[in-house]
Amino acid sequence: QVHLEESGGGLVQPGGSLRLSCAASENIFRYTMAWYRLAPGKERELVATITNDGRTWYKDFAKGRFTISRDNAQNTLYLEMSTLKPEDTAVYYCHAESLATLVDFWGPGTQVTVSS
Repeated sequence: QVHLEESGGGLVQPGGSLRLSCAASENIFRYTMAWYRLAPGKERELVATITNDGRTWYKDFAKGRFTISRDNAQNTLYLEMSTLKPEDTAVYYCHAESLATLVDFWGPGTQVTVSS
């Protein structure tokens, strides 16, 4: 069972940038990784995914502004966010899905607030 811990959230002004990190307790090579977010009054939504060989997918709102990446050697997942908007305010969650068992795991989340 992999344990995930997000960091890097905080308060940022509109137009600003943040880099989220997700540290895993074991090697993430055998996992498809993703970022989700949950905004107040909304359902949790997928932000971006990255396969173990580096293929990425983004939700439309994230295209061109967010970049997902992974460092398998450091057991870390990243989400670079730029040109942030107030509507990006949410709790951002790290997600891992085992390639072997399809069991998934979640981190506790990190709050991102975009406000002037």
